[in-house]
Amino acid sequence: MDHFPATSFAQRIGGARFGQETEIYKFEKIKRAKRAARDKHPEVELLDLGVGEPDEMAPAEIVERLSEEAWKPENRGYADNGGPRLKEAAARYLERVCGVRADPETEICHSIGSKAALSILPACFIDPGNVVLMTVPGYPVFGTHTHYYGGQVYPLPLLEKRSFLPDLESVPADLLRRTKVLVLNYPNNPTGASATRSFFEEVVAFAHRHRIVVIHDFAYAGLVFRGSPLSFLSVPGAKEVGLELHSASKNFNMTGWRCGFVAGDARLVRAYASVKDHTDSGQFLAIQHAFAHGLDHPEITQRIAQKYARRMDLLAEALGRLGCPVRKPDASFFLYAPAPRSAITPQGEIAFPTAEKAAEWLITERQISTVPWDDAGAYLRWSVTFSARGEEEERRVIAELEKRLADTRLQWK
Repeated sequence: MDHFPATSFAQRIGGARFGQETEIYKFEKIKRAKRAARDKHPEVELLDLGVGEPDEMAPAEIVERLSEEAWKPENRGYADNGGPRLKEAAARYLERVCGVRADPETEICHSIGSKAALSILPACFIDPGNVVLMTVPGYPVFGTHTHYYGGQVYPLPLLEKRSFLPDLESVPADLLRRTKVLVLNYPNNPTGASATRSFFEEVVAFAHRHRIVVIHDFAYAGLVFRGSPLSFLSVPGAKEVGLELHSASKNFNMTGWRCGFVAGDARLVRAYASVKDHTDSGQFLAIQHAFAHGLDHPEITQRIAQKYARRMDLLAEALGRLGCPVRKPDASFFLYAPAPRSAITPQGEIAFPTAEKAAEWLITERQISTVPWDDAGAYLRWSVTFSARGEEEERRVIAELEKRLADTRLQWK
């Protein structure tokens, strides 16, 4: 029999059955597996190549700016929808780095990070019965809140044969008539894929034709190894249908500082700001001003990207020598590789029917942590944000990875 307060829980979080679910969230499984591996083999270093955040602190100049700004009495109090300094720095960054002109007053608004923005935006667009197109695998927050508002998520698989770009023409016509929003993320988590300008041009035409709002999560904007950052808003016609989310976390090693900005069509930005006004009271102005300093110094991100590019070369080459069919991506700190089908060890052959099983074996038997994805094929997400100080230590970590798999023949076919 159900009892209060269980009978008061909303159906969107499970109703009276909330808290009784037995399924464990993937990343919680990984945390538990890492703890178990450390407990079982405390003498063995855990090689964590699954972590999805920068391995270093924010640069000293950004930390120093935060300290200076935190002491200023004018920065105390609620920031609401942000101060002018961040908006103006964001506008300069968009023009200098992305080739996009945006009015700081009407086309930019700060966010408490991309996750907060993605949780707020569905309230701007989704009514019961509306459809959102979302890529899988991918970040689920916009979809979670879409369900909260009675909307429906239609998944667009990211497949290697399409360079991990979604097939927009695959959406059934009856769903398109109810579609309000398309959510994209390039450079992509977890695939590491980059969008092309021709793909974004296709997206813009698609959005105009079907009257769909495009939300582009640009969290890994500056972490590119070849060429320059490609902003969705830089494509003609994109600003009229879209919003782009920028983040401090990955580009400036400011994970946990919770700061970013939303840019795009003035009406869409105004809608976001209106809902945000009833959701939070803004990020501490000292943090906004520290982020603004970073935006005015994109060379900080370029240095971070150079480190990831160097590590990515080492990792891709090592996995290649082990037989994995993988190539270095053009951006991000993720290497998305097919999961092995089996492992031939001195003790015999072990089959991996899923990527999750492969990841489980790697961490349990070899103390190597990765992130499995089985949403659109069996893949492992490797990350180059592993803990290492300097190039010599980076080479040691990757050499240790190969050493631990030296007595194993991994099979991909």
